[in-house]
Amino acid sequence: MLDPSSNKELPEIPAKRYFTIGEVSELCDVKQHVLRYWETEFESLNPVKRRGNRRYYQHGDVMKVREIRDLLYHQGYTIGGARLRLEGNKRGAGVNGADAAAVARLRKDLEEILLLLD
Repeated sequence: MLDPSSNKELPEIPAKRYFTIGEVSELCDVKQHVLRYWETEFESLNPVKRRGNRRYYQHGDVMKVREIRDLLYHQGYTIGGARLRLEGNKRGAGVNGADAAAVARLRKDLEEILLLLD
């Protein structure tokens, strides 16, 4: 998920229902042409389009842009890797090696506690 510490320099998202592409560009520190490109690469990023094909992003879309930005700019993912990571988050899959090791340790600890309780 999105690491809030990586977005400390980004402004707070105002309480609005819709944001224009220019507003999202400023809120996420990403150029408008990059946002349009990301729309073609990430299926989950799909703003509402109205009159004259104008894009209107909702709060969830802005959060998704920030998440994509974090994956690409701060965590070093490629476009393909970020796409897989986001799809994994959506499906609940995509456990990496470090997460699997942590889960295994937790499971072992819980089994030991269970034995102590018996």
